[in-house]
Amino acid sequence: MNTIGRNIRLTTFGESHGPAMGGILDGMPPRVQIDMERVQSDLDRRAPGRTPLTSQRKEPDKLEILSGISSDGLTLGSPIGFIIRNRDHKPEDYLSYEGKFRPNHADYTYYTKYGIHDFRGGGRASARETVSWVAAGAICRQWLETFDIRVSAKLVETNSIEEAAKSGDSTGAIVEGFIEGLPVGVGEPVFDKLSAHLASAMMTINAAKAFEYGDGFKSSEMLGSESLDIPYLDIKSRQVRFKTNHSGGIQGGISNGMPVNFRVYFKPTPTIMQPVESIDTAHNAVTIDPRGRHDPCVAVRAVPVVEAMALLTIADLLVINN
Repeated sequence: MNTIGRNIRLTTFGESHGPAMGGILDGMPPRVQIDMERVQSDLDRRAPGRTPLTSQRKEPDKLEILSGISSDGLTLGSPIGFIIRNRDHKPEDYLSYEGKFRPNHADYTYYTKYGIHDFRGGGRASARETVSWVAAGAICRQWLETFDIRVSAKLVETNSIEEAAKSGDSTGAIVEGFIEGLPVGVGEPVFDKLSAHLASAMMTINAAKAFEYGDGFKSSEMLGSESLDIPYLDIKSRQVRFKTNHSGGIQGGISNGMPVNFRVYFKPTPTIMQPVESIDTAHNAVTIDPRGRHDPCVAVRAVPVVEAMALLTIADLLVINN
């Protein structure tokens, strides 16, 4: 499945070590002004090689628009086609992985399901795939801002990335996301809840292991009296507000007008700079020696990816709401 969304749809293509990544964003309304420098800024935040604590693969990640946006930056209402060329892929770094299943990667499951083992960075299973999501999300961001809807994310909890990198290891982390300005009524009962769409989008992200919104996991330890969000009428705005936001802006699967807040939990990068035991495609025991360029903490570059998936989700659902 290479498409997300039903009303605003993103279909992506490309492999980690192929010529390019890319996508088609369909369903965007016409005459939305897109600042391409802002789109590129989001791509730059995700790009590798920008800090010592990320993969040193040097990818400029320059977006090339092929269709759907005019020369003066207006969406045409037609499919927006784009590519991001892979400039610094080094398949020779991965030759020692050929025929071997890297633990906690998609190697074994892809090989068993499809009979294909793309040892050069994982192919479609690579986090390189997320560059197309960020490009499309950055375009959607500027449409959502016309409704005063803002999406942001930040890294909020992690072990010491520096210490993990020094020892050739990796670490997991938590990324917190925020959606502000969302009107009441986004999300459809019963099987189309906003919370379910967000969960699906976030759990699509490589290395994501868990999702929560509002009080999330903590809710199981709370009393009902501790978790109630009491509504009241704000006299100045004449709008219903809530004294607290334990619900994370979503009740009954529908936005309630409060900020939506959620967290995504990321596992440690499965490729570590230490020898690990595994098996090969013939089920023989093997030792995998570390090669290539990898992030000691994938969550660092996942921050704009979390934003992108929230942006795509909200843009898709907002079409129904309007």
